[in-house]
Amino acid sequence: MNRALVVIDVQESFRARPLWETTSDLRIADQVNRLVRLSRRAGDLVVWVLHSEPGTGDVFDPALGHVRLMEELERADGEPLIHKASHNAFTTTNLQQLLTERGIRELTVCGIRTEQCVETTTRVASDLGYQVTFVVDATATNPIPHRDAPAGRSVAELLADPRTLPAAEVVRRTEYALAGRFATIATVDQLEAAAGLPAQ
Repeated sequence: MNRALVVIDVQESFRARPLWETTSDLRIADQVNRLVRLSRRAGDLVVWVLHSEPGTGDVFDPALGHVRLMEELERADGEPLIHKASHNAFTTTNLQQLLTERGIRELTVCGIRTEQCVETTTRVASDLGYQVTFVVDATATNPIPHRDAPAGRSVAELLADPRTLPAAEVVRRTEYALAGRFATIATVDQLEAAAGLPAQ
């Protein structure tokens, strides 16, 4: 085993936010499940990552009960579960130590949000010397407001603003930013096909 799947922040915290209804893929957990099954069949390590901000009183505060894997996901016995407090999965965790101890040099990454924690983890992993596959259709994100937009707006106001960057465009731009520089871009179908499995 020299490869690991890192599942980043596919957690109930996001469903607890009003912005969830704008998510690029509301069935993100189904795509992640496909990747997890594929990784387990290949004998790869599966690492689960949750974002946690204790004491903040928001949806990422574990005291509120949302910092847990989405209910559709099932972590197998022995699969590491780590909690992070930064955008990438390395800085505030023992992830690099865990991977080094197991001799892992290749990573497959997926999760929420495409351009934030998943992309940041990908960039850091690349800088650390890992070969990274970014599974773009097993990530999800939300529309991003313009930098000059006022804080505290409703979802309707966010979507009505012509300056808001749509979620699909966020995903597309992230793919362009990473491809050939920080990661290989792949889809779940492509990885299944490479493993000799029929596309779903």
